[in-house]
Amino acid sequence: MSRAGGDGTAALERAGAETVKRAVELDLASRFQESLVCYQEGIDLLLQVVKGTKDEAKKQRYRQKISEYMTRAEDIKKHIEKEKQDGKYHKQIRIEENATGYSYEKLFQEYLTEIVSEVWVEDPYIRHLYNFLRFCEMLVKGPCKVKTIHLLTSYDEGSGRNQQTSGLEEIKQSLRNYGVTLNVSFSSSIHDREIRFNNGWMIKIGRGLDYFKKPEGRFCIGYCDFDLRPCHETTVDVFHTKHTKKIDKNTTLVH
Repeated sequence: MSRAGGDGTAALERAGAETVKRAVELDLASRFQESLVCYQEGIDLLLQVVKGTKDEAKKQRYRQKISEYMTRAEDIKKHIEKEKQDGKYHKQIRIEENATGYSYEKLFQEYLTEIVSEVWVEDPYIRHLYNFLRFCEMLVKGPCKVKTIHLLTSYDEGSGRNQQTSGLEEIKQSLRNYGVTLNVSFSSSIHDREIRFNNGWMIKIGRGLDYFKKPEGRFCIGYCDFDLRPCHETTVDVFHTKHTKKIDKNTTLVH
C-alpha cells in the first residue's frame, strides 16, 4: 500500500472510531435518533477502512465490530419505530442565540413525506405574516402533496387586526391557485404553539414560526436566505402520534 493510501486509511480509521464513540455516548444517553445517525456514519467509514486495508487480521476485527454496530443500529431503528407507534417518540433540538442553519426547510423537511396532505398550525401570535407565507411556500414546493392547511390563531389587537385578516385572505387566495385550501380560525383562549402533519409528526417550537431575528439591513446576508438568518434562542420538540387533535369547538371559523 502506498504511503498516501496508508495515510488515507489511517484518517478513515480515526474518523470512524470517533464517530462510533460518539454514537455509543449518545446511545447511553438515550438520544437514540442522533445515535443512529452516528452509527450509520461510523459504519460507512469503517467499511471504507476494510476496503482500503490489506491486513487480513485487521479486516476481520473491523468486520466483527461493524457487525456489532449494525446489529445495534437495527435495534435502535426498531426501538424508534416502536416509540412512534406507541406515541412516545420525542426528539429535542435546541436553537442557540444567533445560530444559523435553521430555515423551515432544514427544520421540517425530514417530516414532510409524500403522504402528507393535511397540516394544522396552532399559534396565537401569527403577526409576521411573511413567516407564515414562507412556511406555506415550503409546503407547496413538496415533496409532500398538501391539500389543506388549518390555521388556528388569535386576532391581532388594535389597528393590526385589519392588516392581519386581509393578509391571511390574500395568502388563502394565492394558495387556492396551487390547489391548496387554507382554513383560518381565531380563538381568544389559544396558548400553545404546535404544527401537526397527518403522517403523525407534531412539532412544537417555543417561539412558533417567528424564531428568526430581524435582518440588520435590507442588503445583508441572510435577508433572503433563511439558512443564513440568525435565530432567537428557542427549543424545538418533535413528537410522533397516531392521533391528530381536532380544532376546539370554541373558535371562530373564518371562511
